[in-house]
Amino acid sequence: MQPELKSNYKSVPNYIKYMYYRDLQSELLRLNESFSVQTITGPRQSGKTTLCKMTFPDYEYYNLENPITREEIATDIMTFVRNHSQGVIIDEAQNLPEIFSAVQVAVDEDKSRRYILIGSSNISLLRKVKQSLAGRTTVHTLLPFSLHELTKEQPLSVNEYMWKGFFPSVWSENQFPTDVYKAYYQTYLQRDVTDIISLKNLNQFRRFVLLLAARVGTELNAQSIANDVGVSVATIQQWVSVLETSYITFLLPPYFRNIGKRLIKAPKIYFYDTGLVCFLLGIRNPQELDTHPLRGSIFENLIVCDLLKQQYNSNSNSALYFYRDNKKEVDILKEEGLSVDAYEIKVAHEDNTSFYDGLNYLRKIYGDSIRSTQVIYTGKEERTSTENGLYNYFHLLA
Repeated sequence: MQPELKSNYKSVPNYIKYMYYRDLQSELLRLNESFSVQTITGPRQSGKTTLCKMTFPDYEYYNLENPITREEIATDIMTFVRNHSQGVIIDEAQNLPEIFSAVQVAVDEDKSRRYILIGSSNISLLRKVKQSLAGRTTVHTLLPFSLHELTKEQPLSVNEYMWKGFFPSVWSENQFPTDVYKAYYQTYLQRDVTDIISLKNLNQFRRFVLLLAARVGTELNAQSIANDVGVSVATIQQWVSVLETSYITFLLPPYFRNIGKRLIKAPKIYFYDTGLVCFLLGIRNPQELDTHPLRGSIFENLIVCDLLKQQYNSNSNSALYFYRDNKKEVDILKEEGLSVDAYEIKVAHEDNTSFYDGLNYLRKIYGDSIRSTQVIYTGKEERTSTENGLYNYFHLLA
């Protein structure tokens, strides 16, 4: 018998609706015309639930994190799915794995049915999607706010953006950044990591995370980190994978025309949010970034992550890389088909001819496949050009 369930949908406050339109919303609406199921994953507290409620205000909402709701639905999943076929948002769907098969049956019966599935567990959610909903759902990743999504705010200094980070609670609820990232870090360690792996020494894992923050924007050297933490290289590799799965860090691969080389060379390590990096590094306020030795690396992290958000929010098929050989390095290469856009990232208030050394070198190597070369920096002067353009980071990305 179908359980007597009431949707626990709560309307989104107007100040969130109108201040923070999410770029992914237009893609969700567009794809909802042709796909019966849409799946949204991403970090905890990145705004997935709010986005779905804003985009589909008439859909009913059920959160499977709630054990009572989960148990009631589990008594007759197929009936629940069929009776809520004209628009339902199912949050933390991976907590009831059987629901994926039920949704598959429902959409195969009737393509007009509509389901939105949300999850914070990357592995659990995507495994079930691939098993049951391949070809029936689009998969989106929602990260914390991008610079473009904050354009209605009064522009802040670059230090403030780096220190505040981009989690919605910092902006829409005006929570103190240090409090937000401390709670996020503690909850993550206590919950997500222990859900995925069995930690014998939590202090070693904490040291590992702090070391990654101190090496943000550098090539990942698992052996060096293993030596510093006192664990094996295999353990470091496992822990890096856990952080990726939980949307704490991501790896930026090196660029080679030979795809095989991309797989064997060391990637760079970045965090999904600079506010968390600043918290881990003990940076107490934006002013401390002025003289911090990692200021340039944290700014690079901000730009790389914002470019990644642009890709996710537009469902782009482009890919991001960095370039390095024994002569030169370029911070970001964005590959689209056979064309490449190259970016150098600098914390600097004035232009400098040395900024373009790596970009010019890249043009000599790859020729016409380099579509554009740009410097992204913190200064005000700008030069619009596909060859060695110069752009203020906020003007370019926001």
